[in-house]
Amino acid sequence: MSHPVDALSLDDHLPLLGIAAWSGTGKTTLLEALLPRLKERGLRVAVVKHAHHGFDVDQPGKDSHRLRQAGASPMLVASRARLALMMETPDQDEADLQALLAMVAAQRPDLVLVEGFKDWPLPKLEIHRPALGKSLRVDNDPWVRAVATDASLTLPEGVECLDLNDLEAMTDWIAAWPARWPTQRHPRPAGEVTTP
Repeated sequence: MSHPVDALSLDDHLPLLGIAAWSGTGKTTLLEALLPRLKERGLRVAVVKHAHHGFDVDQPGKDSHRLRQAGASPMLVASRARLALMMETPDQDEADLQALLAMVAAQRPDLVLVEGFKDWPLPKLEIHRPALGKSLRVDNDPWVRAVATDASLTLPEGVECLDLNDLEAMTDWIAAWPARWPTQRHPRPAGEVTTP
């Protein structure tokens, strides 16, 4: 699915970083390792994740599930420990990232990591494992700002290469992203391919 550049309004005060990769690359496993490290550095990090299919976070038979099935939209369930907002969106062709970001923005995170909305126009960190035999997205996506990989790659000018196996260096790069957000929240200019 393709989106025009103006389809996403990028807020000066809500740093976003897309995590883009082909399925099977290990995005979720990597985020699972990075999130505690980012938290240790004092960052409040929100994650918006795209699912490619219908999913349910509620259990059939529970009051909230029954009320949602009866037509409550949205259905908000809250306790002392957590809350969950569930809403049926059968008339949407695809999830609306702008609307989801507005929901997250109210919580004032220091950074929002966006996993799975790879075609949306926002700065991205691409995860690439050549062993999977998939092409690099950076070659066709001017929004990719860095590629984390376990191989030596030739990348376009202005794209940083990160060692996928160096969690500390990756944490450093992501933790510094909110400070770089004001100047790097645009697609990179077209440039020549250079060797990192």
